[in-house]
Amino acid sequence: MERSRPLARRPLVTLLTAAALAASGMTALSSAARAADADLARNGGFESGLDGWTCTAGTTVTSPVRSGTAALKATPAGADNARCAQTVTVKPDSQYTLTGHVRGTYVYLGASGTGTTDVSAWAQSAPDWQRLTTSFRTGPSTTRVTIYTHGWYGTGAYHADDVSLTGPGGETGRPPAPPAGLAAGSVTSSSVALSWSPVPNATSYAVYRDGAKIRTVTGTSATVTGLTPSTAYAFQVAAVNDAGESARSATVTATTTEGSGGGGSDLPAHALVGYLHASFANGSGYTRMADVPDSWDVIDLAFGEPTSVTSGDIRFERCPVAECPNVESDAEFKAAIKAKQAAGKKVLISIGGQNGQVRLTTAAARDTFVSSVSAIIDEYGLDGLDIDFEGHSLSLNADDTDFKNPKTPVIVHLISALKTLKAKYGDDFVLTMAPETFFVQLGYQYYGTGKWGGQDPRAGAYLPVIHALRDDLTLLHVQDYNSGPIMGLDNQYHSMGGADFHISMTDMLLTGFPVAGDANNVFPPLRPDQVAIGMPASTNAGNGHVSPAEVNKALNCLTEKTDCGSYATHGTWPALRGLMTWSINWDRYSNWEFQKNFDAYFG
Repeated sequence: MERSRPLARRPLVTLLTAAALAASGMTALSSAARAADADLARNGGFESGLDGWTCTAGTTVTSPVRSGTAALKATPAGADNARCAQTVTVKPDSQYTLTGHVRGTYVYLGASGTGTTDVSAWAQSAPDWQRLTTSFRTGPSTTRVTIYTHGWYGTGAYHADDVSLTGPGGETGRPPAPPAGLAAGSVTSSSVALSWSPVPNATSYAVYRDGAKIRTVTGTSATVTGLTPSTAYAFQVAAVNDAGESARSATVTATTTEGSGGGGSDLPAHALVGYLHASFANGSGYTRMADVPDSWDVIDLAFGEPTSVTSGDIRFERCPVAECPNVESDAEFKAAIKAKQAAGKKVLISIGGQNGQVRLTTAAARDTFVSSVSAIIDEYGLDGLDIDFEGHSLSLNADDTDFKNPKTPVIVHLISALKTLKAKYGDDFVLTMAPETFFVQLGYQYYGTGKWGGQDPRAGAYLPVIHALRDDLTLLHVQDYNSGPIMGLDNQYHSMGGADFHISMTDMLLTGFPVAGDANNVFPPLRPDQVAIGMPASTNAGNGHVSPAEVNKALNCLTEKTDCGSYATHGTWPALRGLMTWSINWDRYSNWEFQKNFDAYFG
């Protein structure tokens, strides 16, 4: 399996230029604010969490604090300076003073959109709380200014507290009227489409589910996803402008449809998934289909590979006798598949792997993919398909920034192809995916090339595929191996080698997360029955192998909230589907340690 490549990091030499520019905006605080002036910053002491602030990588902490009980902690990364900002209503042609207290290395405090000269102050090194201050005058037509803090790329966490903007308050006007005409449209097992009438003077709309605000949108429609099948939900919408939020609309209720489980609904409550080296031996030796123990509930045939990267023409070749002397005949192989299916097992063709790069760049390649994969499924009588695209199979074009509405051809064509296959074979078609962490959980920090470019375009590239197929997806088993450190929802980096990595990575899938730190662009959680944890079967199988004891700690934490260690999960999921491993062959090579532990744990 290919290891993920690190994202490009901005050179720190540019700090010298940044410092020179920032210094020009630094001024002394005026001796006293005019009597008419007020502190316009909302929640400048972070006592109400991040209310009023939008942060790419921030949280609140109780220590260290400069005053009160909370302060901001934000952690820059290789391509993110951990910016926290809020927009404030101001008066045109008026004087303002911005102050704040910071700790850390290379911490900035500034204002943009002033209509005159945007300003900032900065501290190169502040081991203890240091006061920053700067001032500006608004332009003749400026009514809104953005104030912000940020650190510098990859230089470590910074803290901020007691941020204030002193000056005359702007005309805030009145909140808009509540929206009318809220209605539920298309309903699936996990989503409800909502629409409402536009409201004059509204700049956005807040969507509520069962009394809790879940997202903010700028248009007059939204599709709420991540819902539970056969469940009633109550929805309301409020209109928002600079003056605040309106009263909520009348309530509309909708009940999601009965879930099909994404296909393969007859899987056991806890399933063991493994890859069978059907095309090669790979040092672990060939294992005949008939010799796969009954413990394995889903058997992925590795691998179907394309005739060329962009052809879409997938072929499945059995392991040759020269490499696998004990390989069975095609007739014996097909008979063994039927026997497994008669015993309630699912046998899938897995497409891709480390060497099988697949890029569906054209509609013709998409159609060839559908026809060639169908031919494999039909020839061997298989139950479905596993997508194991790695390397450079999936990447995002620079203008592709919304995982809910992808534009990149290789993404769009893959989604279309999988939906076509699902429609062709029906509800019992089993669809699974085995992406690397780089393509999924890394999307919490980075998505594609990023706002400023320079990021790896593969970052988070599986997210639009997973999201578009979530109602058809049987299992997602991310490869929690051959991975670099990944930031979890606690904004800390987690590395392979113990239960913590599996706990934090799986919690992200079951909780959902803002993509690239955007709180208004959240990847919704998957159902626990759709999620299995991907692990290497042995030290020979891949980097990141953990002992059975660590496997059990991860399962205990996620299903019972025991043995959790330092990472705090956001829920308890006893319906977690199970485990996936690379591979059945390597587990046999290691005397079935992985399988035996699974059997002992789940009985």
